[in-house]
Amino acid sequence: MSRRELKSIIDAILFAWAEPIHIDEIMKIIEQDKKTTRDLLKEIQDECEHYRRGIILNNYNDYFQYSTRIEHDSYLKKLTKSSPRKITNSTMEVLAIIAYNQPVTRVEIDNIRGVKSYSSIDTLRAKGLIEEVGRLDAVGKPVLYGTTVEFLKSFNLSSLDELPEIENLDEVNTILENEYDEN
Repeated sequence: MSRRELKSIIDAILFAWAEPIHIDEIMKIIEQDKKTTRDLLKEIQDECEHYRRGIILNNYNDYFQYSTRIEHDSYLKKLTKSSPRKITNSTMEVLAIIAYNQPVTRVEIDNIRGVKSYSSIDTLRAKGLIEEVGRLDAVGKPVLYGTTVEFLKSFNLSSLDELPEIENLDEVNTILENEYDEN
């Protein structure tokens, strides 16, 4: 099968699936090895940039998904005419604590903040930004929380390594407050 046809199949998969899909799944579907699959995905990304298509191929820690270009958001908002629902400052604070300290328990989050975080954790779980990543080997086996692929996607990060350094917390707060919109 030609590379052109393989890229066409990957296009169809990414378009139809809508959610981020791991490279291993794509590899199985197109029956190619990981290097070939990665090369094909890179070619698709490069073509999106070269032709300045309205869509781009995002890589979220080896999960791939098409999305529209961020710079076209103002035009797309005119189409949807819905007001974005922002996350509250307190919930954003909990998300930042989890992102930088994961895996972390609710009690650890509460201790850092000085207030209870039940509601914020429930909100973040409902939005798919955090998930249970295990249990602490301690009395009561408290839940450990970490961020999800949806978190990476929402903040346009390829991996947690792209989180701003802790000394840039003002920058982090600005990014978190301004960039997260639930569509």
